[in-house]
Amino acid sequence: MNERSAYLAFNLTAGIGPNRLRALIDHCGSAVAAWQASADDWRAAGLDRRSIEALHKAHGRLDLAAEWRAIETAGLQVILLDEPDYPPLLRQIDAPPPLLYVRGTLVDTDRWAVAVVGTRNATPYGREVTYKIAGDLASAGVTVVSGLALGIDAIAHRATLDRSGRTLAVLGSGLGTIYPPQHRALADEIAEQGALISEYAPTSAPLSGNFPARNRLISGLALGTLVVEAGERSGALITVQFALEQGREVFAIPGSILSRASDGPNQLLVDGATPIRAVEQLLAQLNLDQAVAQQAVAAIVPDTPTEAALLPLLSGEPTHIDVLGRSSGLAAAEIAATLGLMELKGMVRQVGGMHYVLAREAAAPYSGKHNPRADI
Repeated sequence: MNERSAYLAFNLTAGIGPNRLRALIDHCGSAVAAWQASADDWRAAGLDRRSIEALHKAHGRLDLAAEWRAIETAGLQVILLDEPDYPPLLRQIDAPPPLLYVRGTLVDTDRWAVAVVGTRNATPYGREVTYKIAGDLASAGVTVVSGLALGIDAIAHRATLDRSGRTLAVLGSGLGTIYPPQHRALADEIAEQGALISEYAPTSAPLSGNFPARNRLISGLALGTLVVEAGERSGALITVQFALEQGREVFAIPGSILSRASDGPNQLLVDGATPIRAVEQLLAQLNLDQAVAQQAVAAIVPDTPTEAALLPLLSGEPTHIDVLGRSSGLAAAEIAATLGLMELKGMVRQVGGMHYVLAREAAAPYSGKHNPRADI
């Protein structure tokens, strides 16, 4: 057994989520050692009786060679947390999935991503706004992330596909169990022009408890989350709460105070979310207004040792170029040239007076008075 197979085995075991797996690996030293450990070791790592029983059963029933064959036959990729293809924005969240199943492709430019979410019962206004905003995001070179659900999610995916853009759909089921089933054709298109993503085993059913957890991936894959329409108890507001916890920005589309479908975003605006009337506002807030140009530069200019030396020295706090020089020991001319390229790539921003910040480190302005977790 290797590490990949051990991670797969744990993923196929009921009740072993990211935190429990991390505790097992920390205690045992590796995923393989954790899988092959004794019940006493599992108990010492903090597992309860039910989890230990689930692991015993999994040892007796899993045929990992057959599982890998089934994954390959289904055309799926398995990406581990420490592998290069794992989405970098998702790696930054608390308790990221140790393993992702992917159908389609993930590319480096998916780090320029915005989540577009909302109600399943979209009004004509919500449908029109979603189609326009998502389509405009796609035309601007931004990846659109959503959840393949009825209503706003599906419209966001559809608009992106129609503009030949990239879109990622995060499922609350396994990739072999598309939900809702009427979106199978849409899912096929998304896999051709982006990716379907799930942390659940391919045959996993769309259990109700999966969807709140799924929402943390939707927000985690994106720089910001836009709520178009949502009732006061909408699952889209759970995505908002995760976005806030992850330090990502929250945006909302203003709607009529007479429309229940706009109760959610209107309350978010009262609480401090950024109102969006046109895609240009959203792009500017996320420093994505030059996304297409940034992607073109990123595609032709590789990362360099100088970039690697400067990145750890930058943060959301402005840092003067002279401080970077003293800290890195690099020549001023080399630093200036590298920062110029990094700015074109969208990695850093100059904020005046030769001070620089990481472009993705701006804190979300919304403080989050509403607690959608109470609505689960």
